[in-house]
Order: sequence, then C-alpha cells, then structure tokens
Amino acid sequence: MAYLGTPIVIDKLLYQPKNSLVNQSINARELEEPLNGDGFGIGWYVPEVYAEPVTFVSVSPAWSNRNLRNLAPKIRAHCFVAHVRAASVGEVSESNCHPFQYKNLLMMHNGGVENFARIKRKLREPLSDELYNWIKGQTDSEHLFAYFLNYLFDHHKTISPEAVIDAFEHTFMTLKKLMAENGIEEAAYLNMVVTNGLFTVGTRYNTSPGEPPLTLYHSEGSRYVVEDGISQMVAPEDDDHAVLVVSEKLTDDASWTLIPENHFVVVDPTLTVRIIPIKA
Repeated sequence: MAYLGTPIVIDKLLYQPKNSLVNQSINARELEEPLNGDGFGIGWYVPEVYAEPVTFVSVSPAWSNRNLRNLAPKIRAHCFVAHVRAASVGEVSESNCHPFQYKNLLMMHNGGVENFARIKRKLREPLSDELYNWIKGQTDSEHLFAYFLNYLFDHHKTISPEAVIDAFEHTFMTLKKLMAENGIEEAAYLNMVVTNGLFTVGTRYNTSPGEPPLTLYHSEGSRYVVEDGISQMVAPEDDDHAVLVVSEKLTDDASWTLIPENHFVVVDPTLTVRIIPIKA
C-alpha cells in the first residue's frame, strides 16, 4: 500500500478499513494463499525533520504486533507505504522485510521470481561496490531493487518519474533475458512500488504474456476518510487531495480502479495519476 497526499494518520489506512492491510496479513482476499504473516514493514517521510524516510520493520505478524498497534494512531504523514510479507525467497528476518530503503527512496514488491538462485549472481555482477555491499538480505526483491538503483544512478542525473520508469523498463528487460538464458520458464510476478516522498511509480507486471499479473488498484480524490470501516474519497476541504495505490481494495465500494495488465501507475508531485504501458 502506498499513500501520497494530504497528511493522514496512518491508523486510518492500516487498521480502520474493513479490508485493511493488517486484515490482509491474516486474510488476503485476492491471493491463493491468504496468510501474510512473515513480517511487515512501514515507511513514511518527515521532510521537516530529515530528508530520508523513517522505516519500521518486524518479523512478527502485523496482526499481533503491539508496537505497530501503538504507533499507528500517532503517526501523521503525507507519504506513507506499508507491506505485509509471505516469505518466498529468503528466510524470515528483518533484513528481508519490505520496504527496502536506499537514501531517500523506498521500494516494495508483491510477487516473486521462481528459481531466483539461478540468476542471482548475474544480477549482482554489474552492481557498484556501494550497492553490492548495501544488500543485506536474500530476497529477489532487494536484489532487483539494487539492480534498478544501479542503472538509475548510472543513467540519470536527476530522479524523476520518467527516470524511474526507464530504470524499471531496463530492469524488467534484463530480468527476462537472464531468465531465458538460465532456463526459467515460470512467470515472474512484479508488482512493485518506488517512491521518494514526492512522487510514486508502481508496476503491475508479469513476464509471461497470457498470464494475468497480481492485482493492483488505485483510488484518487480530494480527501480520504474512514467511517465505520468504510473508506472513501470525498469532496475537497480547502486544498486536500490524495492518491492510494494498493494490492487489494480496502473496501468494496466503487472508488477503486484496477490498473491494466503490464502498466505503470504514476502519481506525480501534483498528485496527477498517469497510467502508462510497460514496454518490456
């Protein structure tokens, strides 16, 4: 889940909706495996205090974490991300929990690369010493993020939505090439989000044509409220505006738009939402 807009108390997103992210940690609706109990993470920006985001991760399930329950009603942020994990590649450890942070960037991933060990070394080879040593965990997600970052900083002087899109395209094309060269025929599911606190870029992507990617939705409007477990975007109050990008709809109302298969969703600093095809 990624939120960008008018500052919000994060409890309104984590706990209050009927299909909140914490509820999805124990009973996800749109996955074959409904349990996401192998840890969680949240990240948020407080630019008036520090340029880099705050992150809090834990290997305990989100539904039972006392610290998360205590913190959520007391954190207010204009940009906030959260992730609940079902471990696939990598052990259950804090170093494998999303979001992954590099300087002022945060990344989360829903999906996976089958037989990742076959291409792990090749994916690491081009990395700078700094990014090679930055990797602390074992997940396919963190390694893909490191490769993405390596290309991003090598080829772009400024970090913009267009630069992030270019880095994603290159990362996905490289991944497909490595998979083909190493006999990985299973589809890689790559729903990913990157934010710097000013803009957000998400992907809904699958490497195999004809197989649908995992779900990804966005909801946008003037102001986000939760009343009796029902979340919705409502009419503006002053200059309020907000956008949510989520793996599963938080409620059953009609305010959620499914992002098309193999497309980017881009939330610009002005909170304008763009849907762009993924060329890879």
